[in-house]
Amino acid sequence: MSAQLFEEEHKPYSRTIDLALWRRIITHARPYRAAGVGLVVAGLLVAAVDVGLPLVTARLIDLATAGADAQALLPWISVYAALFLLLAACIYAFISFAGRIATGVGHDLRVLSFERLQQLEPAFFDTRPVGWLVSRLTSDVGKVSGLMPWILLDMVWGTSLVLAIVSAMLWLHAGLALVVLTTVPALTIVSVVFQRWLLDSSREVRRTNALLTSSFNEAIAGIRTTRALTREDANLGEFQGLSSEMYRHSTRNALLAAVYLPLVLSLGSVGLGLALWQGGVAVAEGLTLGTLVAFMQYATLFSMPIQEIAAQLAQMQSAQAAAERVQGLLDTVPAIQEPVGGGLPMGPIQSVALRDVHFAYKVDEPVLRGCSLEVSAGQTVALVGPTGGGKSTIVKLLSRFYEVDQGAVLINDVDVRELSLLGLQRRFGIVLQAPHLFSGTIAENIRYGRLDATDAEISEAAAVVHADRFIARLPDGLETEVGEGGDRLSTGQRQLVALARAVLADPAIFVMDEATSSVDTETERAIQAGIDAALVGRIAFVIAHRLSTVRNADRILVVDGGRIIEDGTHEELVAQRGHYWQLLQPVGLSLTA
Repeated sequence: MSAQLFEEEHKPYSRTIDLALWRRIITHARPYRAAGVGLVVAGLLVAAVDVGLPLVTARLIDLATAGADAQALLPWISVYAALFLLLAACIYAFISFAGRIATGVGHDLRVLSFERLQQLEPAFFDTRPVGWLVSRLTSDVGKVSGLMPWILLDMVWGTSLVLAIVSAMLWLHAGLALVVLTTVPALTIVSVVFQRWLLDSSREVRRTNALLTSSFNEAIAGIRTTRALTREDANLGEFQGLSSEMYRHSTRNALLAAVYLPLVLSLGSVGLGLALWQGGVAVAEGLTLGTLVAFMQYATLFSMPIQEIAAQLAQMQSAQAAAERVQGLLDTVPAIQEPVGGGLPMGPIQSVALRDVHFAYKVDEPVLRGCSLEVSAGQTVALVGPTGGGKSTIVKLLSRFYEVDQGAVLINDVDVRELSLLGLQRRFGIVLQAPHLFSGTIAENIRYGRLDATDAEISEAAAVVHADRFIARLPDGLETEVGEGGDRLSTGQRQLVALARAVLADPAIFVMDEATSSVDTETERAIQAGIDAALVGRIAFVIAHRLSTVRNADRILVVDGGRIIEDGTHEELVAQRGHYWQLLQPVGLSLTA
């Protein structure tokens, strides 16, 4: 794990419920305010029924003990039945409303989180594993959205019921009510202490879960490398270490939750026992049996909403770690953003340039040092040089995947920071050495370059890069499934599909980073002929190690140590007998990218 990610996972958080955080989380439920109102109304009605039933029970008992006939009891029995029907209807209503809120908020949070991930700059993903991010869109979002409606319900229902019960007990018998209320301070102390413990343990559970998901994802993605290097036992040991840590934290969290609720229940039972004892004395002094029964029901009910509120507070503490992660992702401000007002309009691209550009991926580890170049429309520029010299970094800065530290990147003599970000990046067609294909068919992957493309245009793009040759040999042709990441195709076939995708997008600037490294020489020559035709009037940057790929470029730039140290045609640079010439010698034939 990177140091930045490790620091992010262990940064200090508040040890109490962060009300400001939860207020922000609750704002995501605004589109479902109607369901929220229905949930609150249903909760208030349930609280009213819970308070009303003991009073009806008391009246029935007092009438029965006084020898009342069935005619006198019937109205109260009818009221009792009506209250039960109302209770059932309200319970059905709040379950429906809660489900609507939980499902809707979960959907919205996942969409918002995914949208934010789409907006974030590539540097954000350089230090955060895929599994670590996936855990936020899945388990963390599920934890928050699933809890939100029930917190709202129990806080409304529980608070209303507690206040109503206290009022009813004081009205029935103030002395007995004060006896029951003596347990409140103890309940408060237990809740405060356990809330802190539960919050700490739940954060450790969420942190370890994120690391475990990340490890699991990387292990599956790299299974072939693991098998090739016989790293199975070592990987299993690392995974078991994380799994054991997850087990320890989960066990502690579950144990705390299991102890917390029985403690609350026990304290409530103490109050109930004291009320029963003093109530027996009060009956001997003239308190009616019905009133005592009603009071005991209230004393029993008094601990129920407190238990539910305590349980939701515990869940809230547990979910706060997930809420911090989800809201933290939504609050992440992209380092590279659209300029205010959407940026200046872009016409046809006539030139691109770097002016004294300095850049570093990490502080104090510069990659480019005062790099300058200018390329005009119609030029194909090859970038060669040793690994780590800054070749790929140059094209990443041109497409504004990263922001320069000093200097400027210019398109048509306008700083790219003043241009529309999306408009700029739509002008680029980038093909990497290991291109990514999405699950689906070959046609769908080529169409990804331009979603409104017709089948004829897809076939034409495939023919331009000579991908049609291998496609024709497949049983399903363009409708062949490529598998996850394109695993059903060879590396060379994936590169051809990616090239067709870039050609279909019709970009103003092509970037080919080792784009033909996995095809044979004959296919490369055919592809190059097709690409040359597609590049007429466009700018192309080619990062390659094959001499055949670079020698026909209009310009060849030798990049080393973060600077462009040579610039010219193949013939000019060979004649200079400098760095480029040395790269061509038998001891340095590889123009590594």
